[in-house]
Amino acid sequence: MGIDERIHHQRGMGKWERFGHPLDTLTVLIPFIFVNTASYSQDNLFIYISLCAFSCLFVTKDEFVHKDLCSKLEQWLHSLLFILHPLVFLSAGIMWKRDGSTFLKILPYIVGSFMFYQIIIWSIPWKKQAK
Repeated sequence: MGIDERIHHQRGMGKWERFGHPLDTLTVLIPFIFVNTASYSQDNLFIYISLCAFSCLFVTKDEFVHKDLCSKLEQWLHSLLFILHPLVFLSAGIMWKRDGSTFLKILPYIVGSFMFYQIIIWSIPWKKQAK
């Protein structure tokens, strides 16, 4: 994500991306909040998997815009992130089933902080915007 964010700073981001990327992060944040507030059960596992599946599909929404804006390197980086996305959720799910971990407990704060960073940094009017 850090490399992708650096590329965004170099090329700028259009309104669609500036709005959509924090929403992507929100769809990642919600499952992490869920596993920290719900006890592990078969019913809750189904809810968690549903939230994760929605997030995995939702983050691909920008690719129709990215095909015209992104370099081949950035598109390749996105494909790597799409592979990692479900693996991160799988890892969090395993930690949840094993009664959590300290990392699982701080994960919503890390992701939430990144989302607020995205909202703030890409809302600054003088920031470079993509054409």
